[in-house]
Amino acid sequence: MGSLIAYSGITTKVKAMERWRISDSQFEEMGLLESVPEAVEYLRRFPPYGDIFNGLEDGQLHRGDIEQQLNLSQYRDFAKLYKFANLKQRRFLDLYFMHYEIGIIKTCLRNAAGHRDQRQDLSMFREFFDKHSSLDLIQLSESQNMDQFVANLNGSPYYGPLSRLQQKGKLTLPECENTLDMIYFRNIWRIKKKYLTKGEQKIIAKCFGTRMDVLNLQWIYRSKKFYHLAPADIYAILIPINLHLTKEQINRMVEAESADEFLTLLETTWYKRSLPAGLRDEPDLKSVADEINDRIYLLTSRREPYSIAILNSYLYFKEREIERIITTLESIRYGVKIS
Repeated sequence: MGSLIAYSGITTKVKAMERWRISDSQFEEMGLLESVPEAVEYLRRFPPYGDIFNGLEDGQLHRGDIEQQLNLSQYRDFAKLYKFANLKQRRFLDLYFMHYEIGIIKTCLRNAAGHRDQRQDLSMFREFFDKHSSLDLIQLSESQNMDQFVANLNGSPYYGPLSRLQQKGKLTLPECENTLDMIYFRNIWRIKKKYLTKGEQKIIAKCFGTRMDVLNLQWIYRSKKFYHLAPADIYAILIPINLHLTKEQINRMVEAESADEFLTLLETTWYKRSLPAGLRDEPDLKSVADEINDRIYLLTSRREPYSIAILNSYLYFKEREIERIITTLESIRYGVKIS
């Protein structure tokens, strides 16, 4: 499936970068530290984070500042791989980049929706995004309200879908975030056929198809458990693409009378083998989804190390590592033990 000659260089590069991935035992060590500055100092031992945290004073260790620096590490890794990649591999990375772009858009969106006076400083990302994106990050970050936010997206692929929400009077934070997710997954699903070989399409279909399935499952459950939405409203927020779930199964879960009935129906799907024994006692579909996605991404990269899977997997696990760092730092900040 993959090409040893075409991917040997980028695979070697990825393996070298993976050496600095934080292990489970190291996360446990960091979690036992007593303060955020101590934890940041611990992170400085790892080259990907040493550079970004150097020069950062204790007074700059608020959550927003740390998340900005961690995101910068993620973008730097992407840039390293992009620089090293050949033309074909760059086509995949260009496709993947929309994920980062939407992440920044969501940050600006939340600020605009909350009418926050203190905007996130995105200037540190500008050089990176100027090379890969047509968005004006500074202008977008200065949006004072939702209408201005949409106007500042004019000329981008995000403007049309969000302006239609605006015209319908549905320009709310949940509606916008859901629309952005729809744009991303639909784009990946559609364009993969244009740039990738049939073998690589199968890899991406397996990874992104699973992600869409488990996202839809989470959204259905939350809609039942917390928001008590009508079936018509639930259908409207679901990604209209599925891998291991049939339309009949989705319909039955959406039409379920309660969250408990949803869980019963979930146990009849392909994903029943991945459900923990105590799910009904403590329903945590986010953790279940993370475990399923982790397994799929790891499996594809191990089976096809000389293919697009190696890039897809590395970028996914880099993001998961950053999520775990943020969770660990927040647990230290508030003195909460992570189970």
